Amino acid sequence: MGKAFIIAEAGVNHNGSLDLALLLCDAAKSINADAVKFQTFVTENLLAGAVSAADYQQSNTGISSQYDLLKELELSFDDFREIKEHCDTIGIQFLSTPDDSDSLAFLVELGVSPLKVGSAEVNNIPYLREIAATGSDIILSTGMATLEEVSIACATLQSGGAKSLTVLHCTTNYPCAYENVNLKAMLTLKQEFGLPVGFSDHTKGYLSSVAAVALGAEVIEKHFTLDTEMEGPDHWASLNPTDFGEMIAAIRDTETLLGDGSKGPRASELEVMKLVRRRIVASKSIRQGEVFNPENLTTKRSNAGVDAGLWDSVIGQSAIRDFSTDEGIEQ
Repeated sequence: MGKAFIIAEAGVNHNGSLDLALLLCDAAKSINADAVKFQTFVTENLLAGAVSAADYQQSNTGISSQYDLLKELELSFDDFREIKEHCDTIGIQFLSTPDDSDSLAFLVELGVSPLKVGSAEVNNIPYLREIAATGSDIILSTGMATLEEVSIACATLQSGGAKSLTVLHCTTNYPCAYENVNLKAMLTLKQEFGLPVGFSDHTKGYLSSVAAVALGAEVIEKHFTLDTEMEGPDHWASLNPTDFGEMIAAIRDTETLLGDGSKGPRASELEVMKLVRRRIVASKSIRQGEVFNPENLTTKRSNAGVDAGLWDSVIGQSAIRDFSTDEGIEQ
């Protein structure tokens, strides 16, 4: 398995400020995230009528109207052009989740790939067909979805022209308690669909992301902010640059620990192996021609003698010369 692709999910943690968005890009680059991701939307295209903000959004912003909340967090397409250019300049991949058709067309024109499908769109069949028709690589989050709904979404995207598809396990709580994470569901997605899988992490801290990589996650998405104390709906459930950097380091260490899966002595073990592996030696004096047997042989740590694993092939052979007690048996 290669290195997990780590996405710093800036989302709407720019608070509607282009300057703050650019600073988020710089911070994500400084901690070696593979990509920084935003959410691109036109508020009027998302809502019909008076829709309430989620409880966690209301408690963290004091705004009860979803329209008012999203309007404050909306960046223009020109803003995103500048963000994309800045990311290209500093050398970090720019990604975004298009949340409506106009935003999708804009991001495709901007050359953004892969495109992200958020959990809220898993059952949005016409939109899934529209994004698949772009022929882009697609990352699909599956929060709130049943396995059947994920199956329909994957089939819709694949048959509709998606170039490739990666499926992220996700639990849509902010923050998500450990008992609701259910990381083994990621393995179910892998087994069921045979696609690359990953994890969109909404927990506090980063243990869940590290554990997901240990289970085989190829993509990790984690909310990212400059300061968890900032005003806004998602800052408090995000990681600051220091903690995000620690998460990346922990993930890379975990990948090193996982190794390549082959079983055999590592190069670092060979010297110790010479010293502690047992060899076959004489347990008493043995005369030439005498038959080796459990009464005249034993195994000990020794500088000479054949490997103890050859015991059965040595027993029953005749000594080709005399051997003294503790002398290694060489045949």
